[in-house]
Amino acid sequence: MCGIVGYIGKQKALPILLDGIKTLEYRGYDSTGVAVLNNKINAPKIYYAKSAGRINVLEEKIAHQKNGIDGFAGIAHTRWATHGEPNEVNAHPHFDCKKQIFLAHNGIIENYKELKANLIKKGHKFSSETDTEVLVHMLEDERNENPGFLLEEAALKVLKKIKGTYGLVIIDAREPEKLVAVRNFSPLVLGIGDGEYIVASDASALLKYTRQIVFLHDGEIAVLTPEKHKIFNLRSESVTREPEKIEWTEEIAKKGDFPHFMLKEIFEQPEAIENSLRGRLLSKEGLVKLGGLESVQDKLREAERIIIAACGTAYLAGRVGEYIFEEYAGIPTEVDFASEFRYRKPVFRKNDILLVISQSGETADTLAALREAKQKNILTIGIVNVVGSSIARETDAGVYQHIGPEISVASTKAFTSALSILTLFSVFLGRQRGMSLTMGRRITEELGKIPDLIKQILKSKDQIFEIAKKYESYNNFLYLGRKYNMPIAQEGALKLKEISYVHAEGYGAGEMKHGPIAMINKEFPSVVIAPSDSVYEKMISNIEEVKARRGPIIAIATEGNKEIKQIVEEVIYIPKTLEMLTPILSVVPLQLFAYFVGVLRGVDIDQPKNLAKSVTVE
Repeated sequence: MCGIVGYIGKQKALPILLDGIKTLEYRGYDSTGVAVLNNKINAPKIYYAKSAGRINVLEEKIAHQKNGIDGFAGIAHTRWATHGEPNEVNAHPHFDCKKQIFLAHNGIIENYKELKANLIKKGHKFSSETDTEVLVHMLEDERNENPGFLLEEAALKVLKKIKGTYGLVIIDAREPEKLVAVRNFSPLVLGIGDGEYIVASDASALLKYTRQIVFLHDGEIAVLTPEKHKIFNLRSESVTREPEKIEWTEEIAKKGDFPHFMLKEIFEQPEAIENSLRGRLLSKEGLVKLGGLESVQDKLREAERIIIAACGTAYLAGRVGEYIFEEYAGIPTEVDFASEFRYRKPVFRKNDILLVISQSGETADTLAALREAKQKNILTIGIVNVVGSSIARETDAGVYQHIGPEISVASTKAFTSALSILTLFSVFLGRQRGMSLTMGRRITEELGKIPDLIKQILKSKDQIFEIAKKYESYNNFLYLGRKYNMPIAQEGALKLKEISYVHAEGYGAGEMKHGPIAMINKEFPSVVIAPSDSVYEKMISNIEEVKARRGPIIAIATEGNKEIKQIVEEVIYIPKTLEMLTPILSVVPLQLFAYFVGVLRGVDIDQPKNLAKSVTVE
């Protein structure tokens, strides 16, 4: 969600801070701000600027300020509003009454109202509607009452009084050679440079400056000076952790020749899936190798039920996984919205498995579901992309996606990668049970062909653009699919909503006649996923039902199917593959269609309104 960047070192802080939050723009935000500590001899002072809207508005404001924001330490933030309107006053960083302490925060302080009331009684003046501002006044209060306290000591006292989630970066004019960072359920990554440190809520903001990083864990405080860093926990115990090297490069996180990250990532899907499969397909033996699961393979053999918990696009990947696991691994499977998981009081059995899916590995609702299962002593498995993320650390075992950073808010390559890994997992489980060598070989061989088949679909880009031009003015769409492709209908509709702000519903085609058919008319197109599979004849019947009510139809069909051309307005063909693998192919034209409709309607593709890439609040 919100983006945090902090810097302390030998370079001018402002350009690094602005560059960092620009890198994090994809996370979604509605206001932004920066504060820099000008370390003048005998008179250190913090200069700041905040604005509603985009970073370019902030840059214009800084350019017109009389006092230059100049110094070697500072913090910056992009805010996605939770408490208080997205305006300049509510933008971060926030400051204390004397404007000596500045702080940026990701997360939510749950008990802020009672804390704020107490601070107001003490005479503190609040300038914003946010929950965050209580933190900086509490720090001020601690330092007033304990003049000898260091900034990190005051922070430790404050943290013991608050409830909620937080990633914090803090500076204080009285300690100009110091930056303090704190993490609890909201990610923070520490980048180690040569005589400098950068802290950020996402590793992508560090890539230009360093690839040596330390992931802060929940309940940890980092104290940074230009020369060194130290980490301790809420019990004041020192923490030592060796730096890790990020394998991503700065170039991977750039758009290159593509106009948007979303289009770049759609076209990266063949390579992304190859990376997800690399070294894992043992087609000759009809097996897969998932090193991250080897430590729990005996427990997996005893599994009697899989529960998948995820949010958004990852949830819909899980819905496809439900079909795959039940048909090919023979394991009863159910899929839950992670945001509802804890609140329905799930009933676990001894040999259950909880499988969580999250590209970022930091999705708050999914983390909460994971922790609920761990409290009940249930085996937990993760499918994540970001190495060292919270879910990657906290699950008992897992599988990394290895697809590089996904920048666009609308997930594409992470979705098809997750489908590929779910297929691998089904073979892993299936071969422990009743799956034959022949079937294992067939699935792994066909899965290995998927990257080349996606390349074929991407050649239809121009045709899909022309279809998008024809339908860009329509304001309602119905997406229909059955069996493996019912979740894909929902994913196609979700993409159109996210990227073009057009109303769309994804529905099981068999359920259409139980309600949605009432909406069908010549102004209400349907996008129908109808590959030549076990439910094709049923899909044709559903298409005829739409046709009888004069609804325009765009069909996704298998190459060679000429029949379908006679009953629909538009056909986009996908190559033939195993029925279980068709979702990986059928979703690609839907991604492109949503992208082109959004472009034609003038939407900010990579940063659609009100959405955030990594949702780190409930």
